[in-house]
Amino acid sequence: MERSVKSQGLCWCWLAKVTRHSLIFLLSAVLLSESVGATQRNQRLQIAQQPENTQQNATRAAAEKLTQEGVQLFQQGTAESLRQARDKWLEALKLWQQVDDKRQQAFTLLGIGFVYDSLGEKQEALKYYNQALPLYRAVEDRGGEATTLNNIGSVYDSLGEKQEALKYYNQALPLYRAVEDRGGEATTLNNIG
Repeated sequence: MERSVKSQGLCWCWLAKVTRHSLIFLLSAVLLSESVGATQRNQRLQIAQQPENTQQNATRAAAEKLTQEGVQLFQQGTAESLRQARDKWLEALKLWQQVDDKRQQAFTLLGIGFVYDSLGEKQEALKYYNQALPLYRAVEDRGGEATTLNNIGSVYDSLGEKQEALKYYNQALPLYRAVEDRGGEATTLNNIG
């Protein structure tokens, strides 16, 4: 059954909104989990490690601030605010690398890739998604891995490389199922269809 051009446009518009809202939710959840866990980690510091960790904590706080500013800009949804969000996240990425936080690096790379994807810069999007993927695997974040695989598939799909897209969608699907992410599973099934 074929869809009309109008219904296809509505479907893509809806899908873009769902994907955007999913990324916003993911960004917010990661930021919240980091801030909630920070107090407990800090209580375990040993006195000998305090000078080094004080610098690390300052770097982490700066990275969190930049990440949050990027989220706020991203939520505005304009081309200019997306570019500004990307720039904030690129700054944050350097700081996450300094504190060797692979989960936050992956998350930030995913966000940067999504911005490039939204701006139509597909090859740049792939570059960042492909950097995020091994980091998500390293920290065993199956949900992040699934989202990244789905996004890579989406880029290939938009480039007309349907078989390559299908390869990534088929990798994402069992991961979404494993983490019981029904929204991600539904999006991926829709993409496969």
